[in-house]
Amino acid sequence: MTFSALQIAALINGKTEGDANVSINSFGKIEEAQDGQLAFLANPKYEEHLYSTKASVIIINDGLELKQSITATLIRVPDAYTAFATLLGKYQQMMQQQLIGIQEPVYISATASYGQNVYIGAFAYLGDNVKVGNNTKIYPNVYLGNNVKVGDHSIIHPGVKIYHDCVIGNNVVVHAGTVIGSDGFGFAPQTDGSFQKVPQIGNVIIEDNVEIGANTTIDRATIGSTIIRSGAKLDNLVQIAHNVEVGNSTVIAALAGISGSTKIGKGVMIGGQAGLAGHLQVEDGSKINAQAGLGKSLKAGSSVTGTPAYDYNKAIRSQAVARNLPELEKRIKELEALVKQLMSERVT
Repeated sequence: MTFSALQIAALINGKTEGDANVSINSFGKIEEAQDGQLAFLANPKYEEHLYSTKASVIIINDGLELKQSITATLIRVPDAYTAFATLLGKYQQMMQQQLIGIQEPVYISATASYGQNVYIGAFAYLGDNVKVGNNTKIYPNVYLGNNVKVGDHSIIHPGVKIYHDCVIGNNVVVHAGTVIGSDGFGFAPQTDGSFQKVPQIGNVIIEDNVEIGANTTIDRATIGSTIIRSGAKLDNLVQIAHNVEVGNSTVIAALAGISGSTKIGKGVMIGGQAGLAGHLQVEDGSKINAQAGLGKSLKAGSSVTGTPAYDYNKAIRSQAVARNLPELEKRIKELEALVKQLMSERVT
């Protein structure tokens, strides 16, 4: 698909500088882009490439002052990174709109239903009473168990497994290999040392505008629902246990694990490989650093790091002291020697 600089500027509310009729047909990184491609510059570290790139069109920030003349057409916007993300989203949406229809072979239960302009890829399975909304894309090898509901404009990528009774909202993206609704880790210890399985009869609810990375697992609730609130973003390889609630617009990076019944507020940021114990309350706006091990609840706006996790600012100060321990040891020994000398002189 080919677009002019003027058309692109209209899509992202930008202003053109240079030939507004120049056309592009693909995207490229600013340091590698060629004629006919569009690039963007948001990070000042890459500004040098602005003057050497062969890109035909470049999206830049309003406030950037040019140090040299350039041949490319510029599109100025308040935030180049956000504008480029918006443009890619619109481009992806246009491409996906072309993907419509039902491939063969698939299994669609006689009691399942789907809306208009859907795509259902080969080897997909839609169980009894499944409902799929308008303009939703179900890629090959997806499994939707009985009574699963998927809203409008959602994308379920290849190999995703969604167990029975789970609910997926509108504008949700679930990436390949993710499992939603598998049993929570519930086992009752017995007097003979064995464990009796606790049936997991709840479900998972994914609200609107959520994105879930590849190979993430979200367990169904023992009773009730495991809930991912609207706008939350989960990275690849995240584990969400039974009866967890993840708040609105919370982000969780790869390899993090959230234990059962923990409640996470809105706008929380959880770094990669962080681990949260069960039955905690993590209030709004908290930040949990990468590899932190959280064993207690957090008040709103807290920032923690380390294992066990503790206050971020105190941890940074402690790390600074730790780096200086060899020098501190040397100074202590010098002070001890000086004190010893002074005491000796005093005695004599």
